[in-house]
Amino acid sequence: MTTVPIAAEQEVGTTVTLLEPGDGTGLVRRTVLPGGLRVVTETMQGVRSVAFGISATTGSRDEDAEHAGAAHFLEHLLFKGTERRSALDISALLDGVGADYNAYTTKEQTTYYAKVLDRDLPLAIDVISDMVANSVVDPAEVETERGVILEEIAMYEDEPADVVDDVFAAHFFKGSPLGRPILGTNDTIRALTRERILEQYRSAYVPSELIVAAAGNLDHDTVVRQVAEAFRDKLDAAGDARPAAPRIGTEPPATNPGTVLVSRDSEQAHLILGREGVKRTDPRWYALRVLSAILGGGMSSRLFQEVREKRGLAYAVHGYTCSYSDTGLFQVYVGCLPDKIDEVLDVCRTELERAAAHGVDAAELARAKGQIRGSWVLGTEGTNARMSRLTSHELGYRRHLSLSEDLALFDAVTSEDVSEVAAEILTRPEALAVVGPYEEGRSFV
Repeated sequence: MTTVPIAAEQEVGTTVTLLEPGDGTGLVRRTVLPGGLRVVTETMQGVRSVAFGISATTGSRDEDAEHAGAAHFLEHLLFKGTERRSALDISALLDGVGADYNAYTTKEQTTYYAKVLDRDLPLAIDVISDMVANSVVDPAEVETERGVILEEIAMYEDEPADVVDDVFAAHFFKGSPLGRPILGTNDTIRALTRERILEQYRSAYVPSELIVAAAGNLDHDTVVRQVAEAFRDKLDAAGDARPAAPRIGTEPPATNPGTVLVSRDSEQAHLILGREGVKRTDPRWYALRVLSAILGGGMSSRLFQEVREKRGLAYAVHGYTCSYSDTGLFQVYVGCLPDKIDEVLDVCRTELERAAAHGVDAAELARAKGQIRGSWVLGTEGTNARMSRLTSHELGYRRHLSLSEDLALFDAVTSEDVSEVAAEILTRPEALAVVGPYEEGRSFV
């Protein structure tokens, strides 16, 4: 299967075929509407559902420190009423067809979606598009949702296994927007005004900064017509703007190694041991993903075997990667009893050093590839996953990859590739975040 590059110069009103059907991928087509609004769909055979989503190309890393949490705050408010629908109207319409609907904010995007039966797709397009294009950002709802978000922050703060992730990011990316929590802080949420949120809505939710994606039992041309009708006023006012370019090619933020400790009265200590990884367009991403599976991706992984199975030091231990447009992370998470911290860190560091010095063997490589292949295919069989995949390709790449092409890139990874990336990534300066009870004066070195 041959992919077609996403053409920055694609003419407004034209449609291109990006992927032909075959080997696990449906027909993928893309249309650019006036004002730069992109509509990308995948037609999937043999399903009765459609996932429809609209994504803004901005997330929490696009905020300044004073207004941290604004993107997530706006995500809440778009469910709270439009020029022609109340919050109850929105939820009643989607509940009435059994839709699975929600929204989420990440560091680099904000997405609103609904998964419905194929016959109810026109309703989903109308409602989600109305929310995104015509929100009133009601002043009363701003105050109501302010309280809801403060409760959400409090709920999150009660989960140290989640808190340690933000603690690590704040330390490692100190001074960068990537280090700020997506939800914002109690102080920034209390200080955010309706005017500031409305300003963000008007600047970020314009056609050129939006991506419409849909996957399932659908007809592309019909989806395009319905989206064009739902956004008609916005498209008429947008002029000849072009779609926003993928967020790639920027300078990565500086990183900050060392240790950060947050004392919590909890039964367990929660640890993240990490270092800089690779950005999502780096060709070494596939080898690093295989390495993370070998080290901490399953019950047969090195860290699981050494930390849990052989020594019984922890219940949860895993390694994983996180990639952004300009940088990335390789991390190991462990939750353990406080008096086990030193031993856990010693075992984890020993395994990482062993991988960096001696690489991986053929049996581990084959097992990791099989694990990734299975989870990759199973994780992309649903319409929600396919819709998200379309969006991520538009946001971060210059082309759409078929499922078979992705799998071929994993299959092409060699033991030498993994050993080389291990030698480079695992010897980079280390950062450690610890959240939980610990003795004062502990160095954790």
